[in-house]
Amino acid sequence: MNKDELRVALQQGIYKVINPFVRFLIKAGLTPNMVTTIGLILNIGVAVIFILGVEEGNRGDFDYVGWAGFLVLFAGIFDMLDGQVARLGNMSSTFGAFYDSVLDRYSEMVMFLGICYYLVGHHYFFSSLFAFIALIGSVMVSYTRARAEGLRVECKEGLMQRPERVVLVGISAISCGVASNYIGGDYKLFIPGIPFHVFETMSIFTIPITIMAVLTNITAVNRLLSVKKILDKKDSDEISINR
Repeated sequence: MNKDELRVALQQGIYKVINPFVRFLIKAGLTPNMVTTIGLILNIGVAVIFILGVEEGNRGDFDYVGWAGFLVLFAGIFDMLDGQVARLGNMSSTFGAFYDSVLDRYSEMVMFLGICYYLVGHHYFFSSLFAFIALIGSVMVSYTRARAEGLRVECKEGLMQRPERVVLVGISAISCGVASNYIGGDYKLFIPGIPFHVFETMSIFTIPITIMAVLTNITAVNRLLSVKKILDKKDSDEISINR
């Protein structure tokens, strides 16, 4: 089973779990666009929690990070719910798909706004740089797919698509918040002979974001190169036909 087949299998398993709730939302009168909007509002809530973590919390207080991670995962559920509400409620529309895509980008950028604010506010400047690079990569992964599909080229390959990004940010943030209650928010690991620490409590959150920064941009570049090969071949074939 390859990665795409595994993703589809996992999605189908999740759908079986959430479909009863989806039917409840449909009976309650919620439309797919309403569900999408709720997802955006929840992600705004994520940013607010991160901001409060700076304005009201201390540098070593990672409870805000943990709660933000929980809300990231909860908001991510609505990314799946809107599509299911559209399918099960026979409310699919072209604008709905467009609206979902646009608000997904807003949701992700708002979430990273909160993350960057938190990291800068607590003087994790190097990590905030990687968070911003992760944001760039995340947007470009989505943009390359959308632009390719606009040119009628399928472009779904690569790591760190939106579901993976949501899960990675959510779980790493929750793990950081939980771990801080056991090892302390100011824990630092030093290696003899090295004048600086190589790991700290915050690393539980920032290392995955750094990995995301690398993998999202690799995925975007790989998609660019993949689409180039396909389009170059199409152009070549058209030239051959017109001769």
